[in-house]
Amino acid sequence: MNGFDGVVSSRRGFLGLAGGSAALLALGSAPAQAARVKTAARVVILGAGAAGTALANRLVTRLEGAEITLLDARKQHLYQPGFTLIAAGLKPAGYSVSATKDWLPQGVTLIEEAAAGIDPVAKTVTSTGGTVLGYDFLVVATGLKLDYDAIPGMSLDLIGSDGVGSVYAGPEHAAKTWEAMDKFTSEGGVGLFSRPATEMKCAGAPLKYTFLTDDYAVRKGTRDKVEIKYLAHNKAFFSVPIVSEKLRMLFGERRIQTAFDHVLIALDPGRRIATFQTPEGPKEEGYDFINVIPPMRAPDVVRASGLSWADKWTDQGWIEVDKGTLRHARFPEVFGLGDICGVPKGKTAASVKWMVPVVEDHLVAQIEGKEGTQVYNGYTSCPLITRIGKAMLVEFDYNDNLTPSFPGVIAPLEELWISWLMKEIALKPTYNAMLRGKA
Repeated sequence: MNGFDGVVSSRRGFLGLAGGSAALLALGSAPAQAARVKTAARVVILGAGAAGTALANRLVTRLEGAEITLLDARKQHLYQPGFTLIAAGLKPAGYSVSATKDWLPQGVTLIEEAAAGIDPVAKTVTSTGGTVLGYDFLVVATGLKLDYDAIPGMSLDLIGSDGVGSVYAGPEHAAKTWEAMDKFTSEGGVGLFSRPATEMKCAGAPLKYTFLTDDYAVRKGTRDKVEIKYLAHNKAFFSVPIVSEKLRMLFGERRIQTAFDHVLIALDPGRRIATFQTPEGPKEEGYDFINVIPPMRAPDVVRASGLSWADKWTDQGWIEVDKGTLRHARFPEVFGLGDICGVPKGKTAASVKWMVPVVEDHLVAQIEGKEGTQVYNGYTSCPLITRIGKAMLVEFDYNDNLTPSFPGVIAPLEELWISWLMKEIALKPTYNAMLRGKA
């Protein structure tokens, strides 16, 4: 833990409850109790991350007699919004780790194996252990694949050494990233930050870590020894234009160098050289620290299933769902949930909060022979950290409209302490309530 955690610790007792209540309001109140539906339907959920676990907890209270099976080989549940805080030295690696089974209710069967095959025509899933599960409804909530192998020269073993960091790789790797960033901001040099050209989970994370690195150098008095570069993958810093413009202004104020149309394609850790694809061709950039964020794609089992879009994101494999109902376009008994969905927005934990009730509504309605009514509008939320103790609470929808939960109270494009509290203190209890089906 770093001493900078004390920036907020003295006020936690005073505003901890207020921050937690505000976050619960921002993410929605607890679901109203609905009448239980008697059914013998077989529901298979692929993935016990935030999306799959939250839905399983809600379905077990809605369906009486259903056979609900959750398939996931991971014994650990990872609170991924905490990775940035770990990589900033503000939380230990264990902050993001719990047991998968501890979040699941009675009435849900957990098979601790991964899916090896999905046959949407036969309505079966085959596990890595050879178990064949038939289903009446399938919910694909597998999350996504971090494709580090797509960057020649990059290996998870490098993280924490030779100036290489990667916030996304996991809690232990986030802790090693902190060690590398801490050393860099003490010794100085060139730091490179970027994001992949693919769709990605929490697109604000690369930006947060850029700002955090800058802030640590300022606090240490080494900022003049540090050169920070943010290399955008296209011609914007963020998909929402007004947010992108705000980031441009902040980068300028903080002397963070920027460039557009740079995509990381190779790493030479021995020489400390990163190669980026640009409109002019490959370009080499030297570094003393680099935060590597790999391309992100659907897991191989999903891409081989025939559930992916045929004409969109063909290099990534996101499943073909209606962006409002999250129901598959060709297989009406299949739903997508979370990062795996081929929709324009929505790869954040806050998005999952709004997606889960939609899938629940349409799945239960289909069991009853009715039509669901709820619609997912693309709600995506990002507490965009800009320095220790300050953040912007950016919330938006499919149409890039800002959708603030507290209009007139919390300005979405202002750096505020209360927005930081929502990320650093209140978000995890709210997330945990969501896992339990209570928020």
